[in-house]
Amino acid sequence: NFSPPARFDEARRVAIFGGTHGNEMSGVTLVNLWVKNGSEIQRKMVDTKPFITNPRAVEKCTRYVDTDLNRAFTPENLSALGEGDLPYEVQRAQEINRIFGPKGSPEAYDVIFDLHNTTSNMGCTLILESSKDYFNLQMMNYIKVTALRSNTEYYPRFSCKSVNIVLCDWFIAGLEVGPQPQGVLRSNIFEAMRVILKHALDFIELFNEGVEFPTCTVEVFRVLERIDYPRDANGNIIAMVHPNLQDGDWEPLNPGDPMFLTFDGKTLHYQGSGTIYPTFINEAAYYEKQQAFVTTRRETLVASAIRKA
Repeated sequence: NFSPPARFDEARRVAIFGGTHGNEMSGVTLVNLWVKNGSEIQRKMVDTKPFITNPRAVEKCTRYVDTDLNRAFTPENLSALGEGDLPYEVQRAQEINRIFGPKGSPEAYDVIFDLHNTTSNMGCTLILESSKDYFNLQMMNYIKVTALRSNTEYYPRFSCKSVNIVLCDWFIAGLEVGPQPQGVLRSNIFEAMRVILKHALDFIELFNEGVEFPTCTVEVFRVLERIDYPRDANGNIIAMVHPNLQDGDWEPLNPGDPMFLTFDGKTLHYQGSGTIYPTFINEAAYYEKQQAFVTTRRETLVASAIRKA
């Protein structure tokens, strides 16, 4: 059965956030570069604004100053009073919401790219909040297909052998590229992030020009749960990610496969009932969140055709 394409308003205003975590250097460096000279990110009929979201954390080259900015955009925080007494990142969240939001309002920016690095071996990962968000699903599919098709011909330093799309309603939508240590800038990871943004902005320009994107199927990884490290009765970690699992982001983990290695050399195996696909494996920033990795399952979504309203 033929279904008419879903229609969306033009994406006229686009923001690119870097430095939400001040030690994730690809986004920080790209945004600072584009603030000085934004010609690379300008497209016809699109106003693109690069923006450092957490300048104090960037100055200190630390993830955050008082609290994780990426977790600060809650209704409670955005409506909190007592400006000077609030944690720095809550104040920033309110300011960012005033400039680029409020989310869902007519004044809000049409598209926001939030740039992140991960210490995990995740390659290029696009994070989607809703399986019904056909605009972003189509854009991510375009990025995935175009980036992989052009990576060797046009971008010899493009490092990602794969571009993965993650579906998760408790992550903030954005872009994760790794592996890259905190506070370090790796040229291949920098280049990969730059290429992803180029294709994203190209998609928006094509959409605004009236190009219709047909119905397509998109493979995604749906996030299931967070897995903590094994701990003793006092809450101390007693095991590490197993060498067989380390750096195996997006690879299948089957029942019985090694998962953790205790400090005295005992292997702990995955006891689940079916195959999962771990990611964010041994992410440095997630030790404080008591998270060794995230489990996902593979799904295929159908993205409805879209065109400009």
